[in-house]
Amino acid sequence: MEFQGRKLRNEYKYYIHLHEYMTLRHRLTKIMNMDEYSIDGEGYGIRSLYFDGYQNHSLYDKNNGVFKRDKYRIRIYNGQDDRITLERKSKYGDYIAKEGAALSRKEYEALLVGDAQCLKDKDNLLCNEFYHAVTNRAFRPTVIVDYTREAYVYPHGNVRVTFDKRVSAGVNTIDLFDDNLALEEAISGPITVMEVKFDSYLPDFVRKVVQPDHYVRSAISKYVICRESKYKHHKE
Repeated sequence: MEFQGRKLRNEYKYYIHLHEYMTLRHRLTKIMNMDEYSIDGEGYGIRSLYFDGYQNHSLYDKNNGVFKRDKYRIRIYNGQDDRITLERKSKYGDYIAKEGAALSRKEYEALLVGDAQCLKDKDNLLCNEFYHAVTNRAFRPTVIVDYTREAYVYPHGNVRVTFDKRVSAGVNTIDLFDDNLALEEAISGPITVMEVKFDSYLPDFVRKVVQPDHYVRSAISKYVICRESKYKHHKE
């Protein structure tokens, strides 16, 4: 499915208990492969720096349930700088679309201090639109979101079942590479976030294992959760 030229995917989110997670991961290992970026059985580390406008557009659009909304972020994996990606995740009701563009460490450092000139002349629509978000809408870094993702994939239907563990907020810096970054877990209790993503259909054998109808869907936003966690430390 496409909307305004963007490929849309289904995305279902759930809070699940640790015991449910252990059962599901055991079953999924028998029918799906782990994501190729996994470094061990735990998966791989994701750390994202989110941006928002001075009126907190992304934060309030999510909380107010706006039908079409965007979030900008810069993402790295396993704490390394060999793969730095500018991303825009767009939400259209129950559907999502994601775009990405590679950044150099130098470009990241410039964006960290609000200098987006490095993106101005790039032949990339996402970079151009983020340039305008920074220069015209005063988008600035707001919070770091850090977690370990255990992902299982199946090519037909472009299916991904992920478990996001130890979701934490950076509370003392906005630099993804700061050696002194302090993280605080933002979801209390033995809880894991499960996400089920697919294009047009979810294969029956995956549905039978994951049993999405067995759980209560939640409008989970790791960005909002971590903004709230950081707010406890720094009144914004």
